[in-house]
Amino acid sequence: MKILIVEDDRHLNRAICEMLKNIAEIDSIYDGEEALFVSEQNIYDLIILDIMLPEVDGFTILKKIRSVSTCPVLILTAKDSINDKVKGLKLGADDYMTKPFYRDELIARVEAILRRYNNNFNGLQVVFKDMKFDVVQKKVTINNEMLDVIGKTYDILEYLVRNRDIIIPKEQLFNRIWGFDSETVWSVVEVYVSNLRKILKKYDYHMYLKTLRNVGYMWSEKE
Repeated sequence: MKILIVEDDRHLNRAICEMLKNIAEIDSIYDGEEALFVSEQNIYDLIILDIMLPEVDGFTILKKIRSVSTCPVLILTAKDSINDKVKGLKLGADDYMTKPFYRDELIARVEAILRRYNNNFNGLQVVFKDMKFDVVQKKVTINNEMLDVIGKTYDILEYLVRNRDIIIPKEQLFNRIWGFDSETVWSVVEVYVSNLRKILKKYDYHMYLKTLRNVGYMWSEKE
């Protein structure tokens, strides 16, 4: 699970990251121009977006996101007029919160959005058949037996299972797991997926990890 926080107040940005760290991996951005680029890459499960940002405002970013992606967006802003709320929701925001806000309410709203958009999200657990993920400890078991998947191997498996039956292009998987500014070559994705498939084969779960040649990967029960 990966959430993008777009908030130019660095102190508040860090505070939000701390609030949500047990739910997901958090990326932080402080200005609208960078947010506009990153949000178009379709690698996040949720974007928390301020409206009053340097360079590009949040409404412009939201409009652009909705032209290319269905990624859920929670607006979190000091703009509390009814006109701003209506505008944000009409542009495609999934929820609208105003500052100041309560920590517990933010967490509850984030979890509610994630449940609506991800059938595999159940609090801090992800489940597929007898496979269960502990997203806090980043551990996964099958029939209560711990799998030897750690680090980026775990991240790849969780991301694919969360996005069941959705084709994940190789570039998107690379950007999601390694990041845009990584100096690692794309071919590393193939190496990690190959190793993951070998681990899953012991449990006959490798059949759910599909490779679409020259396209990417998909976790699915379908043939």
